[in-house]
This record gives sequence, structure tokens and C-alpha cells, in this order.
Amino acid sequence: MKKGLTAGIAVAGAAAAILSACGSATATSSSTSSVDWSTCGSVSACGGMSALVKAAKAEGSLTVTALPADWANYGQIMSEFQSKYGIKITDVNPEGSSAYEVDSLQTLKGSSRSPDVLDVGIPFAVEAAGKGLLASYKVQPWSEIPANCKSPQAMWFCDYGGYISIGYNAALTKTPVTGFSSLTNPAFTGGVALDGNPEDAGAALSAVIAAALANGGSYSNVLPGIDYYAHLKSIGNFVPVQSSAATIASGEVKVNIDWDYLNVAYANALKGKVDWKVIIPAGAHYASYYAQAIAKYAPHPAAARLWEEFLYSPTGQNLWLKGYTNPVLLPAMEASGTANKTYLSRIPDVSGTPTFPTQAQLNTAHNVILANWPKV
Repeated sequence: MKKGLTAGIAVAGAAAAILSACGSATATSSSTSSVDWSTCGSVSACGGMSALVKAAKAEGSLTVTALPADWANYGQIMSEFQSKYGIKITDVNPEGSSAYEVDSLQTLKGSSRSPDVLDVGIPFAVEAAGKGLLASYKVQPWSEIPANCKSPQAMWFCDYGGYISIGYNAALTKTPVTGFSSLTNPAFTGGVALDGNPEDAGAALSAVIAAALANGGSYSNVLPGIDYYAHLKSIGNFVPVQSSAATIASGEVKVNIDWDYLNVAYANALKGKVDWKVIIPAGAHYASYYAQAIAKYAPHPAAARLWEEFLYSPTGQNLWLKGYTNPVLLPAMEASGTANKTYLSRIPDVSGTPTFPTQAQLNTAHNVILANWPKV
């Protein structure tokens, strides 16, 4: 599972320093023979795509971490990148967290196991940039990434996002689930689960915040969300079981509160086995993006940059879309007609307008959860 702490940060809610316009990328010599790919700030400044591909193929490897194959279609994304360029991808600890990814940049520095790139919650990208662990780089469609969704110094940039959703086994109840209040249904006894622990898992933390919004709380007051799960536990519905396709298929998990793209993926994977329905809960339209970044001390700096160019190409963006996420370039792709309409049609419908917390509100929410979740 992708357990990035406070991964629920949203585009419009980051601090002003994070959301300001981007600065210029580092320029290097355009001569491919003298390019230092570890400091290359854009492909145009370093000899173009052919030079980048040549250098990346020469490196022959890319090290990633915390990218489960069933998360946002990463299995196919990695497979297609390897097939296209002949570059082997090593995924160190696929089940790691965003915190683990940032820690790896420090603990594995100088090792071939050190990640070349990151896919983390925005707060972790900001943390890594503040520690001087990230390289400045602008992918080719940089101008199409919203200004409030990328680092001013091009240290990180949003990749894909989604909404907190409720997935449930519809065969267990005649009453459709419409929101968090529906989960007190006795049909869900012993089966309401989260994607990890909200103390260190971004999806679970976001599920607590969404529950707070639905129960009279706010981004500045997430205690109602904690109280909500405490109540579910007191009536025997909430259980500390890790949600997954396996636990859903076994019946151990009857309800999963998680990102919509994961719940929709479960519905499709379990089609014919479990009648898994997915809804965006009423009164809790909580949306979020993750972020990409390149490690400053990447063991394979050219491959790292080629990976990012692949992800932000129409091919990469559509592969994320196929994974039921909302890729950051989707608006531009819809305008240009490059978004895959079949994949687009499978994204869950959302009515109303999502709201977003600030960085300070997320930090406060996390601290409140750390102090109170273990008690209840």
C-alpha cells in the first residue's frame, strides 16, 4: 500500500511558499558528451530526448521504491517503460511508505538501492526538498502542470490524484451506502477497514479527515473523525485490518475507506466474485495529489529523468488514467484530445466541489491523530 503520511494534501491548500510560480531550472551544456545528468534541469538544456534516451540506456537501470504493482497501474507503467527503453527497474520495498522513501534517500545514499525517483505525498516532497535531497528538473510539459501543483524550484511536481471513497460489498445490504453514516449498518459488523494506520498512512489519515468533514468537523478540527471511528469500533464495525483485494475477496473486509482509484481497481479485479460498489461520500469530498521528484544523488540520473518524461508523456498520463486516477495533465489532455476516452469514462463520478486543507491544517490534523488515535 502507498502509505504516505499526510498524502491527503491537496493542490489548492498548500502553503504560499509551496504554491508560488516556478523558478528556472538548472541549465547545463547542450553537448551530450559533457552533460552532467545529475544536474540537468530540463531535457532541452541537455541535448534533447535522443541524448537523454542514449544516456539512460547506457546506465541500464532505474531504482524505484514503494510502487506496488496494483497501485495506480504502476505494474503496467513499469513494464511498458522497461519494454520501450530496455532499462531494468528495481522496485525496492514495494510496500513502503512515503516516509520510507524520503528516509531511503539518506540511509541508502551511495548505494545502488538508493531510489532514483520518488512518488510521495506532497508534504514529504517538501520535506525532502528542504533537506537538500532532491534535484531540480522540469519535464517537457512543465507549463501545463498547474502553478499551485509544483515546487517553485522545480524540486517536485504533482502526478496523479483522487478522492477518498467508500467501497463496500453491496451483496450484504439492501440499503445502498451514501456516506459515512451508512457504515453503522449491522451488515458491516466486523468489516469496516482502512488502508493502513492513520498515524503513518496517508490514505488512512485522509479517511479520518474525510470522516471529520462528514460529522461536523473541519480541516482545523479532525476530532469528530476520530470519534466517528471510535464509535464504529464500539459497535463492532471497525476493525484494524489492512484493506486489500485479498481481504476483500475473503470477506474479511466488507467496507474499505480509501482512494477512489484503489477501490475502483478492486471492483474490477473482483468482478464476478464480490459485488463491490464505490461511492464518493456525501459531505466529504476530500481530494488529493501525490508528487514526483528526482533524487539529487540518484545512482542513475539520466534514467531518472527519462522516467519522468515517460510519466508526463500522453502514454504515461493515460496509463495512470487507466489506473483510475486523475493524472495532473488530464485537463490539458482533454483539451488536446489526447486523453483516452475509454479510461476517462471509468473514473468515478463526483458531484459538487472538493475542498482542500492548508499545510498547517494537515500538520495539526496529524498531530491530533497521533495524540488521540491510540487512545480510542
